[in-house]
Amino acid sequence: MKFGKEFVSQMVPEWQEAYMDYINLKTVLKDILRFKQRNKSLQLEAMSKGPLKRKVSLYRAFSGLTRRYSNLRGSPKKEADEEEVILVNAVQKEGSEGYYETMFLMSSEEGGEYELVFFRRLDDEFNKVLQFYKAKVEEVINEADELSKQMNALIAFRIKVENPAVGFQEAAPTHRAASVVASSPASVPTRFNDRAPGRAHMDAIQEVEMSSEGRSEDGDIGVSEGKISYKRNIGGDKMNIGGSKSAPLEVLNHVKINIIPETPLTTLKGILMSSKSDLPFSKEELKKAEERMKQAFIEFYQKLRLLKSYSFLNLLAFSKIMKKYDKITARSASKAYIKMVDNSHLGSSDELTRLMERVETTFIKHFSNGNRRKGMNTLRPKSKRERHRITFFLGLFSGCSVALIVAIIVLIQARNILQSEGRGRYMESMFPLYSLFGFIVLHMLMYSANLYFWRRYRVNYPFIFGFKQGTALGYREVFLLSTGLAVLALASVLSNLEMDIDPRTKSFRALTELVPLGLVIVLLLITFCPFNIIYRSNRFFLLQCALHCICAPLYKVTLPDFFLADQLTSQVQAFRSLEFYICYYGWGDFKRRTNKCNDSSVFDTFYFIVAVIPYWVRFLQCFRRLVEEKDAMQGFNGLKYFSTITAVVMRTGYDLKRGMTWKIMAGVSSVIATIANTYWDLVIDWGLLEWNSKNPWLRDKLLVPNKGVYFVAMVLNVLLRFAWMQSVLGIREVAFFHRTAVTAIVACLEILRRGIWNFFRLENEHLNNVGKYRAFKSVPLPFNYDEDKDV
Repeated sequence: MKFGKEFVSQMVPEWQEAYMDYINLKTVLKDILRFKQRNKSLQLEAMSKGPLKRKVSLYRAFSGLTRRYSNLRGSPKKEADEEEVILVNAVQKEGSEGYYETMFLMSSEEGGEYELVFFRRLDDEFNKVLQFYKAKVEEVINEADELSKQMNALIAFRIKVENPAVGFQEAAPTHRAASVVASSPASVPTRFNDRAPGRAHMDAIQEVEMSSEGRSEDGDIGVSEGKISYKRNIGGDKMNIGGSKSAPLEVLNHVKINIIPETPLTTLKGILMSSKSDLPFSKEELKKAEERMKQAFIEFYQKLRLLKSYSFLNLLAFSKIMKKYDKITARSASKAYIKMVDNSHLGSSDELTRLMERVETTFIKHFSNGNRRKGMNTLRPKSKRERHRITFFLGLFSGCSVALIVAIIVLIQARNILQSEGRGRYMESMFPLYSLFGFIVLHMLMYSANLYFWRRYRVNYPFIFGFKQGTALGYREVFLLSTGLAVLALASVLSNLEMDIDPRTKSFRALTELVPLGLVIVLLLITFCPFNIIYRSNRFFLLQCALHCICAPLYKVTLPDFFLADQLTSQVQAFRSLEFYICYYGWGDFKRRTNKCNDSSVFDTFYFIVAVIPYWVRFLQCFRRLVEEKDAMQGFNGLKYFSTITAVVMRTGYDLKRGMTWKIMAGVSSVIATIANTYWDLVIDWGLLEWNSKNPWLRDKLLVPNKGVYFVAMVLNVLLRFAWMQSVLGIREVAFFHRTAVTAIVACLEILRRGIWNFFRLENEHLNNVGKYRAFKSVPLPFNYDEDKDV
């Protein structure tokens, strides 16, 4: 693989704009190469036309008799004899420090203007990379400062939990005694030895060991017994967070606990009552605080690793581009420029390396019980292994699905089922049951396609969705699950594809009629299975998001929550199929394939409610975000969903009751909701239709190179948005399709539209993260410091 492709593939997706523009610089070098080739061809052509071709060499400068041989012997004068091409200086520009500027000394030569452009762009790229790197290093140092304060509180919390008898007034003597503990275990005070020795008890003793640190320069980050202690000079005052002067337990006087997970109950308590600020000293609270700190350290270490990788990749890129320059121009400028790069903050700073070592030491001591292998396995990102069995079963299930579809088609033709008398009864009873699985499989297939294209166009969907490290499913895994479910559903259809009732018993076989219900039960059991099988972490993540949707607005709304709620709005017909399951098997005569669901007022009522629930969830989520974020756009988004709720109610009323009044109300409300939703999809969710952008009627940044894809997607979105008005327009039966089949087809079209929407919605979210360089999720820390007091 060429370096350019390797360079792009290893970039942090959200930092793409901050990397050196290797492709652009290569383009400038190609211009230089083309000029030199053209100039060389002209010179050769001119020489070939002259009468004396050989005499040209007589006018060349004499290089001396011994210079070549002295160079071969490694003469020390080699460097002095080399022609100086560039001078690189650090200059002051607009008050910024560390700005580098290259002076090209050969600009008067023929074609020198091309090389001058190259060095100007090279300087721009280097200064961009350098400034970004400095800003990020300062950011992680500030974060290390905050983690130091959090560790102080956690260590004091551990001491208090393990030794409740220790009072805050005894903190100073305890701390002074701790320095003795480090050297002599026999000198431990009696209050530390009132229980049998154990690992947790010894940890509590070790937490207060404050061995003296060696000399540390300003900006250094030290570790005392595994605890980060960052010291830096700000305005001449030295700040020592977690230093040895403050007593350990005194920290608890200045902090408030922040580890209670958000639940509907805590949300209601926060609204109705003032939250308590007392710090509960219990082992359960300590465990929660430790878990949160552990996640914070893992995320922080990942940030350090990627920042170090950012530095290495850019250093390598500058080295590569300068070597290409030397090769094309036959000059020796790379040595001087690379020397400047190596001496700059980007190449010479070792802050990240030292900080990573100290974070490793802290994490291994405090969160891995001193086990380095265990600690490093937790800190380092886990790369997913490609498993051959996934490919095998994927091919197997795909082939079986195709074979079962062919078998069903052949069986329908052989038995002439489409003309059978029992066709109507089958479409009214069995088809809605099996269509549920069709909706789920189609949605999973679209999601699998989304994953494939997100990965192809480097959309960082694991970060956007907040998946745990190494647990995000790829398109192959999702495709495997969808084909597996398709095989089960198609086999079930084939097992009871009977149209004629038994003339003797006047019923169908009970076992085959219960197959759809059994398949639903199996699907639910797999979804809620607590054992570590079939991607448990992803199943639980889905269930957690579903719980947040059900309990809206009592949970803080995150992107996975409202993204799932949007998916559910496209599965209204699937929810109605579940309602039909309950009615059909609960109150119907499934052996005779008869039911009275459509004649039940209770069923009609829930027919309304089930259709409204997904849109109501999104409305409540918008309301929660409006209150928290004070964003007026969330209010408009809520109004959009309210208009959709109105349209769904009117359409459902027209489906059940008919009448011209219902039709007019359904038509008007549907048109309004469709226009509002279409505008929101294209302009807000996708960020398109910007008439003054670099890409007319699209947006400035696009991930898909072919711009026509965006216009096709917009047209399809509009057409498929209006497809849901089929019942209002009176399109209930098409050709030989039964009305339930038409309803299922329209529902499938909505799922296809949602799949298209998913890709461009997440593309827009990814570009927003890129614009703000957001590449890491923020982990809430367990302690809040009271900044008004001197800690």
